[in-house]
Amino acid sequence: MEEEKTRELAGQMVEPLLDWFAENARKLPWRDDPKPYYVWISEIMLQQTRVEAVRGYFRRFIAELPDIKALAEADDERLLKLWEGLGYYSRVKNLKKAAAAVMEKYDGQLPSAPEELRKLPGIGSYTAGAVASIAFGKKAAAVDGNVLRVMMRLWGSRSDISKDAVKKQVGSCLESVMPKQYAGAFNQALMELGAIVCLPNGRPLCGECPVREICSANREGLQEELPVKPAKKPRKIEEKTILVLETDEGILVRKRAEKGLLAGLWEYPHFEGKQSEEYVRSRLGAAGLTAACIRALGEAKHIFSHIEWRMTGYYIRLAHRAGLSEAAGKAAEEEAQYAETADAGRGSTGRAETLGQSGSTDGETQAAGRSGGTGRAEIFGQCEAALKGCIPVHPRKLREEYSMPAAFDAYQILLRHKNQPDEEV
Repeated sequence: MEEEKTRELAGQMVEPLLDWFAENARKLPWRDDPKPYYVWISEIMLQQTRVEAVRGYFRRFIAELPDIKALAEADDERLLKLWEGLGYYSRVKNLKKAAAAVMEKYDGQLPSAPEELRKLPGIGSYTAGAVASIAFGKKAAAVDGNVLRVMMRLWGSRSDISKDAVKKQVGSCLESVMPKQYAGAFNQALMELGAIVCLPNGRPLCGECPVREICSANREGLQEELPVKPAKKPRKIEEKTILVLETDEGILVRKRAEKGLLAGLWEYPHFEGKQSEEYVRSRLGAAGLTAACIRALGEAKHIFSHIEWRMTGYYIRLAHRAGLSEAAGKAAEEEAQYAETADAGRGSTGRAETLGQSGSTDGETQAAGRSGGTGRAEIFGQCEAALKGCIPVHPRKLREEYSMPAAFDAYQILLRHKNQPDEEV
């Protein structure tokens, strides 16, 4: 479609769209009181997250961190806990970095110009346009997935919405027709239309659309074909065996690395791959730990943007009350003794599997070792890797203070019913 025609259609939708929004806008806490800080926090939360899910998080966040100064000074652990369940945790880390920058460079006040907002960590073109227009009344486009879908259908365009050039074209067109005095309302109206009427992944509610009379997709029956975007790449599948290990001191958890997926969050220890109860017992036994009770917790799945975790969980009550450091020390000592004996004898790489696993005999295991199978050192290594960095935490404290990603929600239900250190799951 020619540029002149696209601008003409965009201009024709302004008045009916604003009238519709005035009657149908959802009541949201950040709309009721559109302080710059509130608008900013809400827009970051709403990225990749539905409005219904954000409401409660927004209220809790603002209640505890009511302004930019409080956010800049927030404790990292508490900040992650406030964000727990929203996912994409880099968003909240960038919020704190941006708040610190605002305190340092802008005297604690968010800048109003889109180009200045884009200099802050975690703020791109869309968020800058949304904050500038809604909070400050600036004439700046805010082009997200909802807006792109509305415009592609309005124009009947088959342009690939994943391309930056298409996003820039849409933004330029919208700014050219945006009423200066209603810039924020116009952007919100477009987003709202895409969110509740011009729906994705199915037939939109065209009968409720205020611009259906001028919509090319509605006229030509192209609603389900538009917008055009590239097919998603298949996600990488990762299988994990999750261990909910309980001692007298609490549930064992550890902190993830400060970089990468779910950086800095707490997790249950786990083995890679889908492992059996027998495997879990043998690995714990190799590290000097005895399971007094093991119960299967079932399977669960969690989908990230590019990875899918398929998990098998076990609740394990440890009978061995010694600390993990003692157990690890014992395992290392036994392994050193075994290695010394093995080196002095046949010079093999060691036992392929822990003795007694899956009914295998000592002779079978030694034969596997002589044939070059998995060594005992590797068995110790597997268990030590799974338990490395673990600390016991009381279930109530774990619920209230430690940030655990939503990936483990299927196994978190255990913690909701444990209020005393000596309660059984």
